[in-house]
Amino acid sequence: MPSPLPDLLKQTFGYDTFRPLQREIMDATLAGKDVVAILPTGAGKSLCFQLPALARDGVTLVISPLIALMKDQVDALTASGVAATFLNSSIQGSEAQRRRAGLEEGHYKLLYAAPERIVTSGFMDDLQRWKVTAIAVDEAHCISEWGHDFRPEYRQLAQLRQHLPGVPFLALTATATGQVQQDIIRQLQLPDPQIFLASFNRPNLNYSIVPKSKSTQQVYEFVQSRPGEAGIVYVQSRKSAEGIAAALMAEGIKAVAYHAGLQPEERAANQEAFIRDEVRIVCATIAFGMGINKPDVRFVIHADLPKNIEGYYQETGRAGRDGLPSDCVLLYSRGDLVRNLKFLDEVTDPQAHQIATQQMRQMADFAEGTECRRTALLRYFGEQWPGDNCGGCDICLEPREKWDATTQAQKLLSCIFRIRQKSGFTTGLNHVVEVLAGANTEKIRKWDHDRLSTYGIGKDMPREEWTALGRQLIRLGYIDASPDSFQTLSLSREGSAALMNRTPIIVTRTPPAAPLKSATKVARAGSIVCDEGLFDELRALRKRLADERGVPPYVVFGDQSLRHMCRSYPQDERAFLDIPGVGSQKLADYGQAFVSSIKEWLKDHEPQAFSSETPAPPTPKMKTNGTSNTALESVRLFQQGMSAEKIAEQRGLAASTVHNHLAQAIQNKLLPAEPRDFYSAEDEAMLRKAADEHGMESLSVLREALQQRFDYPTLHYFRAFQLRSQA
Repeated sequence: MPSPLPDLLKQTFGYDTFRPLQREIMDATLAGKDVVAILPTGAGKSLCFQLPALARDGVTLVISPLIALMKDQVDALTASGVAATFLNSSIQGSEAQRRRAGLEEGHYKLLYAAPERIVTSGFMDDLQRWKVTAIAVDEAHCISEWGHDFRPEYRQLAQLRQHLPGVPFLALTATATGQVQQDIIRQLQLPDPQIFLASFNRPNLNYSIVPKSKSTQQVYEFVQSRPGEAGIVYVQSRKSAEGIAAALMAEGIKAVAYHAGLQPEERAANQEAFIRDEVRIVCATIAFGMGINKPDVRFVIHADLPKNIEGYYQETGRAGRDGLPSDCVLLYSRGDLVRNLKFLDEVTDPQAHQIATQQMRQMADFAEGTECRRTALLRYFGEQWPGDNCGGCDICLEPREKWDATTQAQKLLSCIFRIRQKSGFTTGLNHVVEVLAGANTEKIRKWDHDRLSTYGIGKDMPREEWTALGRQLIRLGYIDASPDSFQTLSLSREGSAALMNRTPIIVTRTPPAAPLKSATKVARAGSIVCDEGLFDELRALRKRLADERGVPPYVVFGDQSLRHMCRSYPQDERAFLDIPGVGSQKLADYGQAFVSSIKEWLKDHEPQAFSSETPAPPTPKMKTNGTSNTALESVRLFQQGMSAEKIAEQRGLAASTVHNHLAQAIQNKLLPAEPRDFYSAEDEAMLRKAADEHGMESLSVLREALQQRFDYPTLHYFRAFQLRSQA
């Protein structure tokens, strides 16, 4: 029998196609298999258990760690016409009895509950009676002490295997190293699960790391440069959260603080104000954000150094969940690392101290690194970025200046060698820099390091530059740093060889601190260009309707849906139903209001024209079980002799998407194709002449100049070959 999933997807949620891996995950769980799915934030994890719940009998139990997350998702499901509920400490008395009665009578398809409630014996019995036929464990990384949000109560969920035998598990998370994945499988007692591992790449996110100066001023300048956009500012302390929020409020920017020191009622109110667009900035400690479903967060700023890369990735992932371009900015100073390491000295468990120290240094290495941020971030999760320029980070958008540091590196390496030679022990980088600078410290006098030949030979360069050079030489492998918290230095084999042979050493110059708004170059690839005036009108309408129903605005429609409305101007129900995100329930609830608003707008405004060339949101790049499912998969099939149209049919993609995959692969030299595979020599001559006169920036202009003789795929291939040859 044909699967009901595609029809349910369109009818309930208003989408025509699945995102990568969603269909495979749904099919596996509907077949009764245990599944572990690692999908990045914004890739549609929730749909992987919500849609199958509509296609199977009984109730799907969703284990969720936060009350706010449960309410958020149930509100969204209810708005789409799905029978869902939650049980937690916020529901008491007659309301709790009403929901339990509904579960007894089979009125609900999804039940959300916290792990603390689930493992109680009485609730286990209830679940058996309510005919639970599937279990989804959201934020599954919480089960692992190697994860960044370890929750001990998650460890007890394996009891469900005994109370609900044969019921399939679906464990989902956005961040999980291989170690965490295995911990999830072991702790949940999943004997032979199917594992779906997506790419950790978030193509719509732009990553920037900026030298930290006056952080509150830097945050204000950035927020001021992005009027009307929602953002999260992460800090390490409650004082900082309140201080930055107060500073923004003083400048007329609506902001709130969020941290564990606030009363629960105030925390909940501040979070509610943020997700309902009453305020646009929340200044928070890491207590904020896990599972928050607000899709239109346009930027995340880390004003303090995160404690580990997984936490940083998870927090940056709260930006751009709707697939639209968003920014992730980290303000970094070495002082943050030193302060955090001092805090770790209070950790008494040796193993926990070692893990935390290692993770903190990895985070600092990432912040101080000079390679593409996306490449470094994906490598941490065991993934390789295929290109040499991601086009979406500060390193790739504004390449750093290189300089010949051979002489300076010789001095620094020699100083490390002389200290070890004279004293028989190694020291940290700060002491090496003090010796080079000719400082008169107690340690230098005590150890007679003022008598070294390298004493004072670095007075011509500021100490912070020596420190920056030392850290680069560590990352480049010329210097070994001990793994303990003291990080004493010694020459590596490469460092010793470089010192003896005077090997040329080229390093990257550290940029100076600068205003955040000018240091951040926003990547807008993937924007949905639309009628911005109408977009503002529909946003206001969305807010009014949301307030009337007591739900966040994005529960009515997300920004993607609004932008598509402002491109195509739907003026009847049929056209409105074609908008992504419009299902039958939302058509009934909101269609008339939005169509009427669009008609009113067009009475006084000319509709704008948007070509097929206008950017659309990027498709997340996925892979499964180590096999690429992105552009590289299209390339593989093309090399096997399949046409673009056949590839599109097999993969369930638009033919234009596959043509774009192949053109991008040609440009990046990943597909060894030739122009004659796509157009003749005579066609190429015509294309070159038109490109010389009109440029290649706009293919629609180029196509018009050629009197529409060539289709867009041919123009894409022509541009790709030209850019490849120029590179």
